[in-house]
Amino acid sequence: MNAEVWGIVLAAAVLLLLLMAAVKIVPEYERGVIFRLGRIIGAKGPGLFFIIPVVDRMFRISLRTITMDIPPQDVITKDNVTVRVNAVTYFNVVDPNRSVVAIQDHIKGTSQIAQTTLRSILGQVDLDELLINRDEINQRLQQIIDTVTNPWGVKVTLVEVKDVELPEPMRRAMARQAEAERDRRAKVIHAKGEFEAAETLADAAEWLEAHPAAMQLRILSTMAAVSADRSSTLIFPLPMEVLRLVDMLRAPQARPTAPVGEAPQS
Repeated sequence: MNAEVWGIVLAAAVLLLLLMAAVKIVPEYERGVIFRLGRIIGAKGPGLFFIIPVVDRMFRISLRTITMDIPPQDVITKDNVTVRVNAVTYFNVVDPNRSVVAIQDHIKGTSQIAQTTLRSILGQVDLDELLINRDEINQRLQQIIDTVTNPWGVKVTLVEVKDVELPEPMRRAMARQAEAERDRRAKVIHAKGEFEAAETLADAAEWLEAHPAAMQLRILSTMAAVSADRSSTLIFPLPMEVLRLVDMLRAPQARPTAPVGEAPQS
């Protein structure tokens, strides 16, 4: 009797284990790739389904987007500048069957191809292009990596260069260049301001010369401004007509006289 009971218990345990092995539950973000006697029969899920224990073998593949950091890479740019660059890539599995059959580990494979592509592409651009046209470089990286991983059933949606670490001498040189550029702009702006001020003063001088009364009013306003400072200096402006008269009187005196003993020319 005891042997029969133990046999029933053993059989029930075996059936329970087989049932547990046959029943599979896959969440919405996963698929179960089934191999039957070594041959792939397709992906199943999500939800509840059954497989044949011992005969079937299942691999769980996640369909969620994977965010993977690309380790820092030492890159020599086209203009022979050594930089240290790190990036991040976003990818997900779009074909579970190919992600299992075509490659042993699609995550590791995507990581390796991202590192090699990063070094290759950045080695073809100058440092200035790397710092300025980062969006274009990101698109090139995404297209190349996606083309390589497409046969694996992996879709690379985004590649972003996060940080570009420059050598310390290069940083100092770029800082000096930026400072010199700011000084140049300041000098250009100052020169333009002086030029515009000179043009304005020239126009004002012509206008005042054409209107003597306005000139007198300008002189009176200047005197009022100077006297408001409580200064002991007194200013007596002379009209421009007086200065012109002095010039006319000095003109005959400036003519050369004839030497002694010579008769003046008629």
